[in-house]
Amino acid sequence: MMIQVDRLTKFFGPVQALRDASFSVEANEIVGLLGNNGAGKSTLMRILTTYLPATSGIARVAGYDVMTQSMEVRQRIGYLPESIPLYPEMRVEEYLQFRARLKGVDRSMRNRRVEECMDRCRVGEVRRRLLGTLSKGYRQRVGLADALLANPPLLILDEPTDGLDPGQKQETLSFLRELGKSHTILFSSHLLAEVEELVQRVIILRRGKVGLVAKMTEIDTEPVVYVETVASSGDALRSLVEKVEGVIRCGVTSIGDQTFLAEIRVKPGSDPRDKLAGGIVNQGWGLKRLERSRRSLLDKWNQINNQADESAV
Repeated sequence: MMIQVDRLTKFFGPVQALRDASFSVEANEIVGLLGNNGAGKSTLMRILTTYLPATSGIARVAGYDVMTQSMEVRQRIGYLPESIPLYPEMRVEEYLQFRARLKGVDRSMRNRRVEECMDRCRVGEVRRRLLGTLSKGYRQRVGLADALLANPPLLILDEPTDGLDPGQKQETLSFLRELGKSHTILFSSHLLAEVEELVQRVIILRRGKVGLVAKMTEIDTEPVVYVETVASSGDALRSLVEKVEGVIRCGVTSIGDQTFLAEIRVKPGSDPRDKLAGGIVNQGWGLKRLERSRRSLLDKWNQINNQADESAV
């Protein structure tokens, strides 16, 4: 187990930023950490990286306690914070050399490792530039290169694509996907499409508490099939649909001119589109639309965040 968190709680004075958070992350797993602003994401990452102490609870990285064995934890983590603390008067290559020395990268390998990280993060072209003159996108990429210098088994990344243009974002996601084959990655993002594209599992925080821990394959619990057709009536369409094997429930809406839209929840692994199309054709109805969609991460996000308020934190 790379990360183990058990009943982690953090107070800032009277404000409770984390409340009894518990989850685990396996080795070589890419996990997305999600939540609204103020949900506790950055606080959690700062505790895992030993920047902040927890008020109570236990957190371990690679078996080491973040409170009592912080040096062992730091040696196994590459951290990209949301606001990267770079030295504006240093040049890119100079800064990465300095950081490699701080991280204990062997002197015989240091130059090669810095070159590799600059190349992989596409900052070689600005190696002589002062950090203070870089755009936000380049600053992000320098921060990611820094996180990779010591080749740590765990990467904790807070908004790693923030400030990147669309092409750079795709390059970074592809790069992280490749890194996930040999590293554990815990990363935060506000872009759900990015998370869906990259991660195997998600953790959603709500008001400092874990609202969901699930594999992406588990989120698609009830696929949806949409049928738009000209039918004799909505009831006739509903009756036809509900007789098809694999259908759980069906809602039908009239959209005018004897045209109806059926939203059909089906069992996982079922795809009744062939039978639905055949039944509609046999009725002599006109079929305008027939498609299968999966339940999205956004649906699950909305479900968790629209729940009735829990007791006051």
